[in-house]
Amino acid sequence: MSIFIGGAWAYANGSLHLGHISSLLPGDILARYYRLKGEQVLYVSGSDCNGTPITIRAKQEGVSPKEIADRYHQEFEECFSKLGFSYDTYTRTDTEYHHNIVQEIFLELLEKGLIYRKEIEQTYCEYDQQFLPDRYVEGICPNCGANARGDQCDNCSTVLEPLELLERKCKICGNPPTTRKTEHFYFSLSSLQNILENYTEGAESKHLWRENAISLTKRYLKEGLQDRAVSRDLAIGVSVPVPGYEDKKIYVWIEAVSGYYTASKLWSKETNKDDSDFWNSSATSYYVHGKDNIPFHSIIWAGILAGLGKDSLPTHIVSNEYLTLEKKKLSTSNNWAVWVPDILDRYEPDSVRYFLTINAPESRDADFSWKEFIYSHNSELLGAYGNFVNRTLKFIQKSFDGVIPDKVINSVIQDKVNDLYGEVGRNIESASFKQGLEKVFELVRFSNKYFDEQQPWKQIHEDKESCKQTLANCVYLIGNLANILTPFLPFSSEKVNKMLNTLETRWNSFFVQSQTLSNVETLFERIDPARIEEELERLNNQTVIKYD
Repeated sequence: MSIFIGGAWAYANGSLHLGHISSLLPGDILARYYRLKGEQVLYVSGSDCNGTPITIRAKQEGVSPKEIADRYHQEFEECFSKLGFSYDTYTRTDTEYHHNIVQEIFLELLEKGLIYRKEIEQTYCEYDQQFLPDRYVEGICPNCGANARGDQCDNCSTVLEPLELLERKCKICGNPPTTRKTEHFYFSLSSLQNILENYTEGAESKHLWRENAISLTKRYLKEGLQDRAVSRDLAIGVSVPVPGYEDKKIYVWIEAVSGYYTASKLWSKETNKDDSDFWNSSATSYYVHGKDNIPFHSIIWAGILAGLGKDSLPTHIVSNEYLTLEKKKLSTSNNWAVWVPDILDRYEPDSVRYFLTINAPESRDADFSWKEFIYSHNSELLGAYGNFVNRTLKFIQKSFDGVIPDKVINSVIQDKVNDLYGEVGRNIESASFKQGLEKVFELVRFSNKYFDEQQPWKQIHEDKESCKQTLANCVYLIGNLANILTPFLPFSSEKVNKMLNTLETRWNSFFVQSQTLSNVETLFERIDPARIEEELERLNNQTVIKYD
């Protein structure tokens, strides 16, 4: 089976925060799981280096947009690497390769009559003497009354045009913009209404999308799809490949989502492998992002693929709700955020991965609190899982010179492990990552209880063979727990593999060979609860450096 996984592309205009990671982490869990299953996997993403947010940041700092994009693209790569994200290709939207393929997509849609020219009124700032990109226009959402940008309202998820905003103002100078006539290219989404309705109904009937994706997409379809502009007067981006229109740029919402396809083509070119298996009807695809990106995947990208005649419309839409911070909405402008480079300087990546999965906003908003983060690490990762691993392996080291006892594993325990592989696999495939991780930790708790009930510290004196049996069962549990946890907690799983001298690369149960343990070490270190107050103080005192 061919599995395509696309992680949303973050704007390279500021550091990543935990909200970004919360929505993107499912992609890596999926990729690692399907590789263990032996499937053909292509997991791609990249940095969005063409968007208006980058030019805004560049103007604020008095540097070139490329300098901003380079800085944050490099930082993103470092953060994803530290977090263990296993992208097959992580690229950027300002490469010549990306530009060329996006232009090919544009021309094909134009040739098919799905892109057409139209004269429109567009916001123009008399003070700054320029047409305003949609994100340069701010005002009030006509749908819900919240503050919104000219492209989208984050409060109600309505996709907007700048002229629909009430009380419009220019983001650069704060003055109300006027309007001027200009000519742009439009994507005929309305002509794809029936195709996308049938597609959405199919996804709903098979329970392939998150509920928020279904309800929001159906809302747009019920209102009737509107043709959307696919070009804008911008300084940077992919030039429209039509004579006389080269100064106009292909609008970011069509250009950025096309990055999934351009990244796939780049992977194919760099590895000399055929990527066509990932773009036909037999492929399964997962698109992983936050709920503010739903329409760009379920309607825009699906519409582009349908327009191109591809049979590979998104199979699974994995769209998280929002992550709040200490019960308050994340705000990059107010610096109310936990920045990824910062947390990775002080905490282990598996601690972050565990918390953001077990508390994932899969069906409703979830909260990150320093108290819960530190408590969950100490009680679950250290107190339950780490404790079971360390007490077992230290006991073998002390009582059996580190040699793993050779015994036939208890059939009840084997059944539990085999059942867990099936259950967790089904959870991951259906994008129920939180439920899958909870199931694993049910077996962790069973394992600790089993160790306590068997009392190997007594068995070693009363019945050495029973003690060996207990420890062999426990090592079997440890090896398979680490294997099942590999998609979730790759770093600690690798530690366990090294201690057991195993290198398991399949998604099924296995027996740990009787051999000598290597370098038994503590799996997780305790975090002093005093750090809760320290972190809260740090958060509240964060200087207002503009990370947005």
